[in-house]
Amino acid sequence: MRIRSLVAGAFAGFSLSIAAFALPVHNVPAGLGRADYVGRVDPAKVINLTVILKMHDQAAFDRAVEALYDPASPTFQHWFTEEDFAKYAPTQAEFNLVRSELARQGFSILDSDPGRLWIRVRATARVVETAFQTELHNFSYEGRVFQTHTRDAALVGPANELIETVSGIERHQARTMYTRVRDPRTGKPLVKVPLTSRPQANSFLNSFTNTPLTAVASTGPLDTFGGKPTATYKGYQYAANGKSGAFTPQQLQAHYGFPFTQTKTYDGTGQTIALVEGYGYSAALNDANTAASLFGLPKLVSGKNFSVIQPEGPPPYPNAGYLTGWNGEIALDIQSAHAIAPGAKILVVASAGQDNEDQIYSLNYIISKKLANAVSNSWENDAEIVSGTLENQAFASVLKAGAAAGIAFNFSTGDSGDLGIGSPVFAPMIPSDSPYATGVGGTTIINIPGSSKFSVLGWGTNILYLYEGYVIDPVEGYFNGGAGGGQSQIWAKPTWQNHGSSRMVPDVAALADPFTGFPVVVTESNGKTYGEIFGGTSLACPIFTAIWAIADQYHGGPLGQAAPYLYQKHPPFIDATPPSTSFAAGDVTGSITDTGGTHTFTATTLFTMATDLNSGGSLNLYKQWPFLSALWEIKGSSYNEWLGVSFGTDSSLTIGSGWDYATGLGEPKGKGFVQAVTGQTTGK
Repeated sequence: MRIRSLVAGAFAGFSLSIAAFALPVHNVPAGLGRADYVGRVDPAKVINLTVILKMHDQAAFDRAVEALYDPASPTFQHWFTEEDFAKYAPTQAEFNLVRSELARQGFSILDSDPGRLWIRVRATARVVETAFQTELHNFSYEGRVFQTHTRDAALVGPANELIETVSGIERHQARTMYTRVRDPRTGKPLVKVPLTSRPQANSFLNSFTNTPLTAVASTGPLDTFGGKPTATYKGYQYAANGKSGAFTPQQLQAHYGFPFTQTKTYDGTGQTIALVEGYGYSAALNDANTAASLFGLPKLVSGKNFSVIQPEGPPPYPNAGYLTGWNGEIALDIQSAHAIAPGAKILVVASAGQDNEDQIYSLNYIISKKLANAVSNSWENDAEIVSGTLENQAFASVLKAGAAAGIAFNFSTGDSGDLGIGSPVFAPMIPSDSPYATGVGGTTIINIPGSSKFSVLGWGTNILYLYEGYVIDPVEGYFNGGAGGGQSQIWAKPTWQNHGSSRMVPDVAALADPFTGFPVVVTESNGKTYGEIFGGTSLACPIFTAIWAIADQYHGGPLGQAAPYLYQKHPPFIDATPPSTSFAAGDVTGSITDTGGTHTFTATTLFTMATDLNSGGSLNLYKQWPFLSALWEIKGSSYNEWLGVSFGTDSSLTIGSGWDYATGLGEPKGKGFVQAVTGQTTGK
């Protein structure tokens, strides 16, 4: 059985100055023309909204936030207090007017910001449509259904003039950004080992290695039921020793140089890493401690260095986290963050749903309750190409408040490369594209056969079907997944960003490729616990957030949003670049003999002449060469299947020296990275 994807998933002074927000008169998403119409939203459907109020003197607020990140300013890193926010907040009378109008229109008040910046309400879709003088409809884009309005939304009455934006009229479900390598014949995870006994635990530990590439070898002659076409391929081999690729916590620590010791150990002690999730799942702590026991990490203890908060209360369905896949996401986030910063407290902030309004409420909750200074968000809501003003401004408003409060909100940039657009333009996703977020892309960390060295590439893989009991002629393949990124068509270029003509993501990167992934312990809805190998930018984001928490520890206080420091402080990075010519010399080559004769292939011609199973045309690597490739043999009872795998081929998001669309500036590099962003040679 062939499947088209082996990966579970889709797709000096600083300045933060961005144009001031104002709710535009025309706010229907411009991208609706690209979506398919599904139908009217059920008028009886109950909907939550977060109504965000306008600040007084938005331009002055923007300048004040900018000054927080300017080392020459007297307010540098003097993060906003409640009193500082109050200088710009709506008056109590203005707040009461909006609240009263919402109640008069039939909304129930669920919560509100003590600083008067937002109000959360609930009503049926019918009430929402009447109150905001619009209609709500469902649309579909690339197989994902979302809700939005088809007439410009404006609250009835004068209170509308006090509203900046509304979250929840547009509703896009957050998509998790973790992936697995799957067996192409069964679609099942390549590594999934039950963990009910010590022998099984040992079996899991023996199922992976951080050196999955082995020396060049040949498939030997392959034929088609004893005849033509015949083929022979040779090249590096992936998992030839029967082990998938993955890095243990200790191996990742060695690669990144965290934790480190300088008079004392900098491992996140005294810091809290918040993980924004959907639903939650009951076995999260047990799974994390099973992993900690396997890999020699400190135990997590509820109420001490681990806790779970549900701002909206428990989800309506207790097993929602298992049924929607958030259990895997949460397990990965906890265990990878704990691996890099084992001294930090882990705080899971789990919403009762998984759309943008739920997640915005969680972000607001973190800010208003001052829960953490380093926040990992391993999810995205949707592509810029179909997003609208209300959603974009809601995220930007909340994230700007976070930047003012000295909170680093980090977001995965996605697992589907350029989302099939064929260009970096419009390829970013929401909300990693925000100028007040730090976008975290992904890398492949792959061993160089015959040496002890590793190469860091941008994460992006293509798969070729070469042989499955018969020679496949012509060769077929598909883009299997890669780090998201691109050039925003919504946000202007922040002045701290030193490349591009608009907001460009990602800013930074860490390990994401599931072919060289991370071992995770996760319990499923049936109560059984398994060891698996995960990847995706869902792995990269908590890794980077854990590193940022260590930087906060070293600094002796919060640094705030990460992105400005990355560009202006010039910290050392591990640059993700195409493989060297000598390394690429082991790439897959081969020949096919059919009725037309014998045809020989280099790695480049083999991959680019393959038929794309998704588009029907030729597989497009967007001239990303040199790249790395390997043969991958899947053993079966009746025949062994041969595939080709390319590494460092991320759709149109090509990689190169310095900043690129897959990895941003690269991976953080050890103590020197922390010293550069903090401006300190000695930690606090």
